[in-house]
Parts: sequence; structure tokens; C-alpha cells
Amino acid sequence: MTKHTWKAVAMVAVLAVAGCTTAAPPAQDVAADKAKLEADAASWFALLDKGDTNGMANLYAEDALLMPPGTAALNGRAAIATFFASELGGMKSAGLAIKNGTVTGTDVSGDMGWITGNYTVVDGSGTAVDSGNYMSIHKRTNGQWLFIRDTWNSDRPPTAATPSSAPPK
Repeated sequence: MTKHTWKAVAMVAVLAVAGCTTAAPPAQDVAADKAKLEADAASWFALLDKGDTNGMANLYAEDALLMPPGTAALNGRAAIATFFASELGGMKSAGLAIKNGTVTGTDVSGDMGWITGNYTVVDGSGTAVDSGNYMSIHKRTNGQWLFIRDTWNSDRPPTAATPSSAPPK
């Protein structure tokens, strides 16, 4: 082979190998993603305070799972919106409000993220009547972080069951 043929073969090989490689994905901005999860948690509490249960539900994926204490898990954005509307009505009539506490942890890996924090339930006078913790798992879908799993619990023990007033059989 001639010198020019070898150069042509080498050039074709280099181009073939270069054509088979893919560009590296952009580096993940973990700090920005964590900040977004924290902002979404703050938004959740702000929407709750305003009574915007549809806005709250829109922070969840269509197939999200909500696992509130003392009740069956709820699957899907529509069921989550209905649950929040019912709960908010009960809270407002009881004169209660939930206040965001502090974020106690957050992290992301790829398109998955989690956040933990705490909250306080206050009565109309501002007195704390309960407090607890939450954990939310998020997934980035079409560039937007959405809740896919969400649960919380009270720091206080459950109330004791009251004996039934029905006579024994």
C-alpha cells in the first residue's frame, strides 16, 4: 500500500471510532438539585398554608404514592389532591396549622433525590400541639423534580384506643 492509502485508512479508522463514541452527559449540579428539593418542600408548606391543595398535588408525579399515618396509602395525583382537601378542611375547622421546621437531610443521585425534615402543628393561639418528621423521595421527570413517595409521622405516641361502649356479647 502506498503512503497515502495508509493515511486514508488511518483517517477512516479514527473517524469510525470517533463516530461510535457518545458525548459525556453534562455534569450534574448536585447543589442546585438539592436546593430545588428544599425549595419544593418549602413550597409544599406554603401551598398548605394558603389552602391550595391542587397546587400541592401538582408537586407530585401522576403515579406518586402518599403514605400518611393512620390511613391507607394513596396512589396517584388525583387521590392525593382529594386527601389533602379533606385533611385541610379538618385542620382549618379545628383551628390547626402546620408549620415547616428545618430540613434535616437531602441528597440526589442522577434523577432521584430525597429530603427529610420536621414540622410543628400549632393551634389558633400558636401553641405547638404536635410535631413530627417527613421523608419525601423525588424523581426528575422531563426536567422537573416531582414527589414520587411521601410520608410523615408524629413525634408523639398514638392516642390510646378507647374501649367500645357496646355491651359484650
